[in-house]
Amino acid sequence: MIYLLLVIGLVILLAGGKLLVDGASALAAKLGLSAGLIGLTVVSFGTSAPELLVSVSAALKGNSDISLGNVIGSNITNISLVLGISAIVFPIAIHKSVLKLDYLFMLLSSLLFYILSFNGLISRIEGILFVILLVVLNWYFFRKLKGPAAELDEEETENLKKSPIWKAIALVLGGVLGLYFGADLFVDNAVEISKIFGISERVIGVTVIAIGTSLPELTTSIIAAINKKTDIAIGNILGSNIMNILAIIGITALVQPISVSEVFLKQDFIWMLALTLLLFPILRTKLRISRWEGMLLVMVYAVYIFTIL
Repeated sequence: MIYLLLVIGLVILLAGGKLLVDGASALAAKLGLSAGLIGLTVVSFGTSAPELLVSVSAALKGNSDISLGNVIGSNITNISLVLGISAIVFPIAIHKSVLKLDYLFMLLSSLLFYILSFNGLISRIEGILFVILLVVLNWYFFRKLKGPAAELDEEETENLKKSPIWKAIALVLGGVLGLYFGADLFVDNAVEISKIFGISERVIGVTVIAIGTSLPELTTSIIAAINKKTDIAIGNILGSNIMNILAIIGITALVQPISVSEVFLKQDFIWMLALTLLLFPILRTKLRISRWEGMLLVMVYAVYIFTIL
């Protein structure tokens, strides 16, 4: 029954994120925002909303290992499993701007996250720092934005404008409720499963919860790869990793400071940083991620899972 409730919680969580994106996108379109801004703000936040609600819910219940494991595990999963599978489906072409902007910001935010965790606590002040950096980074991206974002085109934006306002509001409210109750159900039953099998909350966080909350990124990237829109796949993954650190850890720490156990510093953080560094030569080589490099990333993820179980 616990497993069923875990799955139900995950389904409600992901459905809530989808409803929130649809409703907020319609509202944003009615307010006259461009497709590019909707894609960068609403859609990016919507795919990260499950991680945010799970992390906040876990932190408030005193399960900091789940909050931290969710974010670090999601970043590891995105770089290795999600990016790897996407490249296997269709090799991913890399624009030079990805290395100069997206990758660089992901690397710097990952290093800052690791350094600030060394004292064993992500405090409210550090949470404020992350949120400030998030605002500055988004402002910078808005200034650099050229053309519409890939997640939404102008035709989609026009269709959203035609949607009645009451429907958009209903979708947003439904999404918020779905995220709240889904996160609650998901976290509670994940903790129960960890107790039954004697598995640490950290392991549950970096595996089951991380993969579950990364499903929106996985789905988006695979669909993008199938449609040969590989710029979406790489942008979605790198952007999500930045959002996970600056937004999710930042907001969660504002609500409830996050304690960092030593095992995270000695194992999971090292894996996250090592994968982030490994990604640079892969991206730099011929400015593409080939199928064999995708297979390599998936194999690295399998080794990571083997070492923590």
